[in-house]
Amino acid sequence: MPAWCTPSIEPPARRRRRLLRALAALALLPIGMAPAQDLTPSTLELNRASRAELESLPGLGPALAAQLLATREDAPFADWQDLAQRVRGMGPRLRRRLSDAGLRVNGRALVSPGEPDAPLTPASVPRS
Repeated sequence: MPAWCTPSIEPPARRRRRLLRALAALALLPIGMAPAQDLTPSTLELNRASRAELESLPGLGPALAAQLLATREDAPFADWQDLAQRVRGMGPRLRRRLSDAGLRVNGRALVSPGEPDAPLTPASVPRS
């Protein structure tokens, strides 16, 4: 019988790759694994953050990070309201995304649990 007709005991390549990935994943698991890791984002204080730390946040590019640092040199940010008033481009969605990513202003998130949503005045509206 020709060799190509001989049944093989090896699984097809796709099943073999899947099996190897599963075995590799099992080999990497520590024995007696601890419960799932805490997936809450680490916090980053805006008034002490470096340029690289700011740029690592989602939605915050080099230009906005530079603007934040330049504005912060004048005076530290007091709260989220102060940030919204002094920095152009800090719309409500971006502030929410940054807060969810762990950015804090004086140790506080945008809206703490149990606090009502307070409307923030954007930077384009002059202070009275």
